[in-house]
Amino acid sequence: MLSFDKAMEVVMKRWTGLVIGAMVVVFLAFDSAVKLLRLQVAVEGTTRLGYPEHLVVIIGVVELLCLLAYVIPRTAPVGALLLTGYLGGATATQVRVEDPWLLFPVAVGVLTWGALWLRDPRVGALFFATSTNPENGVTPRPFGSAPHPS
Repeated sequence: MLSFDKAMEVVMKRWTGLVIGAMVVVFLAFDSAVKLLRLQVAVEGTTRLGYPEHLVVIIGVVELLCLLAYVIPRTAPVGALLLTGYLGGATATQVRVEDPWLLFPVAVGVLTWGALWLRDPRVGALFFATSTNPENGVTPRPFGSAPHPS
C-alpha cells in the first residue's frame, strides 16, 4: 500500500508534468498554426533562415504531426522523439545562421522530455533504470548495477 506522502508525490509529479507539457503543446500548436496559415511572420522567418517560401506549410504539417503524436498518451514517447528530431533541425538551422536564439529549441526539447518524464513513469524507467511501481521504492541506478531499496 502506498503511503500518503508517496501517493501525493506521484500525483504532484503527474500534474506538474501535465502543466509543463500543456505549455509546450500550446506553444508548438501556435507555431504550427502560424506556419499552416502562411502568416507573414512565418514566411519571413523561414526565408530569413534560408528555406524556400513554399516549405513553410510543409514544415508546419511536420510539426503538427509530431505534436499530435506527443499529445496522444499511448504514442507520447514516440511523439517526444519526433519532436526532438524536429527541434534538433531547428537548432542546427539556428547554429548555421549564427542566430543567438539557438538554445531556445533546445530548451523546448528539454521541457518536452521533462514533462513526459514527470507524467509517465515508464520514461523514468527507460532512461534512469527505475521501477515503474512506486511501491518498490527503487532509486535510480546506473545501467548494469543491481537495484537497491531507497
